[in-house]
Amino acid sequence: MFNKQFRGRRVLLTGHTGFKGSWLASWLLRLGAEVHGLALDPEPHETLFGKLDLQGTLASDFRVDIRDQEKVRQAIAKVQPEIVLHLAAQPLVRKSFDQPVETFATNVMGSVHVLDAIRMLDAPCAVVMVTTDKCYENREWLHAYREEDAMGGYDPYSASKGCAELVTSSYRRSFFDSDASHRVASARAGNVIGGGDWAIDRIVPDIFRAVFAGDSVPVRNRHATRPWQHVLEPLSGYLWLAARLVSDDADRSTMCSAFNFGPNLASNRTVADVAEAILSHTGGGWTDQSDSNAPHEASKLNLAIDRAYHLLEWKPVWDFDQTIKVTADWYMQEHDGADAAKITSEQIKSYETAANQAKLPWAS
Repeated sequence: MFNKQFRGRRVLLTGHTGFKGSWLASWLLRLGAEVHGLALDPEPHETLFGKLDLQGTLASDFRVDIRDQEKVRQAIAKVQPEIVLHLAAQPLVRKSFDQPVETFATNVMGSVHVLDAIRMLDAPCAVVMVTTDKCYENREWLHAYREEDAMGGYDPYSASKGCAELVTSSYRRSFFDSDASHRVASARAGNVIGGGDWAIDRIVPDIFRAVFAGDSVPVRNRHATRPWQHVLEPLSGYLWLAARLVSDDADRSTMCSAFNFGPNLASNRTVADVAEAILSHTGGGWTDQSDSNAPHEASKLNLAIDRAYHLLEWKPVWDFDQTIKVTADWYMQEHDGADAAKITSEQIKSYETAANQAKLPWAS
């Protein structure tokens, strides 16, 4: 997998205690990486990291707020990473309305702190800065956003991620273009779903909280369309991009840039579609709880993935129906008493097998 580029390498993963970070840490360990984590303690509802029993398997585990520049610098200097995957963030749109200063400080200055600490490293380092599909100036149009489209953001979360992309671009051009040892790229993913996500104000966790409580699922924005993808899809993109960055034959002019990792167009569905698809596996129903006075959320969003396809030969593996099925299977099996780490490992293996069968270069 991934040309064996992670085997034995020192990989620093920020945000490793979160939902995506826990899945990525599990996959990196499976790939033979020496994984170092940097993140806050998980919040009480964020149980995945603990259920995957990851803490004892990491080479080091720094519980550091990325807003603390000196502690970030010290941790990165101690690890001397060969690869950095930066996922640490305040990831919620609605929370950003309640905590805008924290959101900007975490997502913008946190990115600055990570990049500046990497700038101080002497040894070569490949860096993937993870942002979001919401970093684009959303004009509510039907066509998909491409990497060259303008950054923006109505809400503090989206704006902070647009700023993080500008920070990454600035550091790359100001400090890393003339330094062949450090290679920096950014990755923008779609709406990620998968087992073990218990975030507040996200549709999939909301669905399973309601299902397990025997309640109707509250759906607040049923007509909004999003590019839904399983968590393993963008993670495969991050890993393949990092693997290409550390490759001796990597073309800096193409690899050191921004990449969208989204699903195929058919996976652009409404929130109501997602609720109904999951409930077809679990039983139960949903109620429309649209609120005209709720904080603004974009109604249309779509990502163009041509660049990743042509330059990385990357494309999605699972379609919408398979994404929904494996997500529902994870929650239902874990709720019935199955081991979360075993389910996660089996789903990663299944995804790898499907990618190999599809003859994707990272899985060959």
